[in-house]
Amino acid sequence: MIHPYNDYRGICGQGTAALELCEDVSDLDIVMTPVGGGGLLSGTAIAVKGLSPQTEVMAGEPEGADDAYRSLKAGRIIPVKDPDTIADGLLTSLGDLTFPLIAERVKEIITVSEEGIIAAMRLIWERMKIIVEPSASVPLGAIMRRPNDFTGKRIGIILSGGNVDLGALP
Repeated sequence: MIHPYNDYRGICGQGTAALELCEDVSDLDIVMTPVGGGGLLSGTAIAVKGLSPQTEVMAGEPEGADDAYRSLKAGRIIPVKDPDTIADGLLTSLGDLTFPLIAERVKEIITVSEEGIIAAMRLIWERMKIIVEPSASVPLGAIMRRPNDFTGKRIGIILSGGNVDLGALP
């Protein structure tokens, strides 16, 4: 069995999205992903820091499932208890493999409200004509929450996931 996020093979595989992004777009100031269990964020951080050490890696996380945010602040894994968010792909806690990779390479995790997640999801639909699941819109929600921190920066966002029930759109 290969764990979906807490396995080095999965982390490496998920990092290929960032590898492709960095190969296609140079001189990024920041690369952002969503974070749940941390596989995508860990793989992204390894790839980005290996290819472009000056590029910062950041993540967005739902306020209702903010274990990664709290874990980084505390310096240890704090498992999520009773997560509550529309971003159901981000309900899991960091793993013992992903946490140290994130702690070493990720600058910051920004939490996003449910309203912020939905607003970001809507903006992606309206402007890009891409249907993404709520979890994928969280990094954009983080940028929208703190726009002054990102003004004038070249930002790459990993949009990860299109599992959307069209009958239950927010």
